[in-house]
Amino acid sequence: MSQSGHLSLHCTCPLSGVRRTYRFALHMSASDPKRTSAACPFKELNGPSTIACPELSGGAMRRREFIKVIAGSAAWPLTATAQQQPSPVVAFIRDGSAKSNARGEAGFRKGLNEAGFIEGQNVTVEYHWLEGKYDGLPALLADLVRRNVSVIATPGNVPTRAAKDATASIPIVFGVGEDPVELGVVASLAKPGGNATGINFLVGEVTAKRLRLLHDMVPGAVRIVVLLNPGNVVVADSTLREVQKAAAAMGLQIHSIKATTTSEIDAAFDTMRNERADALFVAADGLFTSRRAQLATLTARDRIPAIYAIREIVETGGLMSYGTDLTDMFRQLGIYSGSILKGAKPADMPVLQSTKFEFVINATTAKALGLTIPAGVISIADEVIE
Repeated sequence: MSQSGHLSLHCTCPLSGVRRTYRFALHMSASDPKRTSAACPFKELNGPSTIACPELSGGAMRRREFIKVIAGSAAWPLTATAQQQPSPVVAFIRDGSAKSNARGEAGFRKGLNEAGFIEGQNVTVEYHWLEGKYDGLPALLADLVRRNVSVIATPGNVPTRAAKDATASIPIVFGVGEDPVELGVVASLAKPGGNATGINFLVGEVTAKRLRLLHDMVPGAVRIVVLLNPGNVVVADSTLREVQKAAAAMGLQIHSIKATTTSEIDAAFDTMRNERADALFVAADGLFTSRRAQLATLTARDRIPAIYAIREIVETGGLMSYGTDLTDMFRQLGIYSGSILKGAKPADMPVLQSTKFEFVINATTAKALGLTIPAGVISIADEVIE
């Protein structure tokens, strides 16, 4: 098989007398390994003129003759590579599935591009989708650490905490919904001080507003069910805490239900139906995004108004969502990952805070549920899906 490579030489050209650093493109023939093709290197690189090189005329020569021509001046260092250096590897770990995160994945790729990295050209991205199955995280991270990947990107509380436990040296770029200082992944927002940095997309901070929007949409709703993923303990606990606090101020009754599988979600809706719940509040969790078709189907079947944190569920048929613009969040993760690939240190990169939020309503779903969207609610919506 033929091989191509490059040869970098620091020398004084024996024909022009000019000292230059030259980079040659070489091709070694498979049929005749002693034979090497090379373009003439002896050019005035800063001007239009080219000095003829009779020894290299014809574009092919014996390797021994090539070395003899170059070696006619002072000693020079030689660096040669038969193959290109491998691209840096970014390991991307996210709950949910590839399908449910298509918009976020595109945002991450866009951020890498903005930082100067194109997937498949000068960077390799390995996508690992957890789909609510956290048991395999330790083995996955052990493999990434063993291979010493360049960056580990972890949009999500669970993979972020697991990655931080797995390595203190490989850079981690996270996206978390809670305070990363309280999660124990950085020393401070301004000066992370370790091997991790990223963005806080402020799940807890907008929980109360999400509940308020649900109440504004369905003012008669009193009994509210909160659907939680017990596998994501930090988000589940903080969501329930914030919802209960906000509900007390609004005079609402809160009942929490936990689910991690398709069958458990089905059972949760059976419970809601038996308890005559008025509305549903779904915690911000990648697991529920990956189950968005199931959630949309069940809420339509039981005619229960629901609010989510992710617009993708509303696009699938959910009623409404309010939360961080995740596409922009993923883009920021891509930019930070690219910056680290270019030499930036996570310890010196401040943790970002989400600044873009979106409120999305599905008007078709509202009509199917027999709801009239209040004028005050529709006036503040960023998007109404007809």
